[in-house]
Amino acid sequence: MILVNGEYKDQIDLSDRGFQYGDGLFETIAVRNGKPVCFDRHLARLKAGCERLFIPFPDTELLTLEAHQLSLQAADSVLKIILTRGSGGRGYRQPDIINTTRALSLHPFPEYSLSYKEQGIVTRFCNTRLGINPALAGIKHLNRLEQVMARAEWSDSSIQEGIMLDVNDHVIEGTMTNLFYVKNNRLYTSSLDQAGIAGIIRGVIIQIVAETGYPVIEHKFTKEQLLSADELFLTNSIIGIWPVRQVDSTFYRKGLITEKVQTMLNEFYNRTIKDAF
Repeated sequence: MILVNGEYKDQIDLSDRGFQYGDGLFETIAVRNGKPVCFDRHLARLKAGCERLFIPFPDTELLTLEAHQLSLQAADSVLKIILTRGSGGRGYRQPDIINTTRALSLHPFPEYSLSYKEQGIVTRFCNTRLGINPALAGIKHLNRLEQVMARAEWSDSSIQEGIMLDVNDHVIEGTMTNLFYVKNNRLYTSSLDQAGIAGIIRGVIIQIVAETGYPVIEHKFTKEQLLSADELFLTNSIIGIWPVRQVDSTFYRKGLITEKVQTMLNEFYNRTIKDAF
């Protein structure tokens, strides 16, 4: 089910800059019991991304209404919102008048094994590197060729995710996830000021952990530092938290801090879903 600028259809203009240049942003939102989870946070990130790219943000009430309208169509699903700079002819120059295209689509919720949350997943390091670009770092823009190339590196179904480094050899994130690790009972995550996506659940975890008095440390770290970690887990809006039990030939245990953060996130979800809309 797809809404394009408020109309039920599955086509956009071929001159749309999202199609032509990846000139836009997107959000992928979990829908539970017909309610988009963390919708306000997704909307805030989408708006911040539009401000960064100078794309006019649609009317907030209208976008919220359309998201609510679609989400009610399925109890548990995935809502995707795409905003582009609209149509504008050939060439990189922006049109003088920008009519933002908004496309909302609803998709089945993916069926992942329960063992991924309970026992953890197997991962590998990717050869494809993330480029450095502070102007685009953090936002969820449509240009995701680095992730597409990285995900194409393996087809082994026993490997659930790939971990990506930047061109300066810093560990940044997974192909579809953010990354946290535990060392000596402290929780760390990657600094995303040069590359990577600032995920919604990443932000939630940083907030709820800080409220306990033990803030998450954001910093730049290497592959070797990651491999010496005591615990490791990955996050995004659809999976929540997946502990990592293996990276290449290095093994990890699902530790107490990972379990505690999982519990805290589940409690946050329960509050968020109840208060949605």
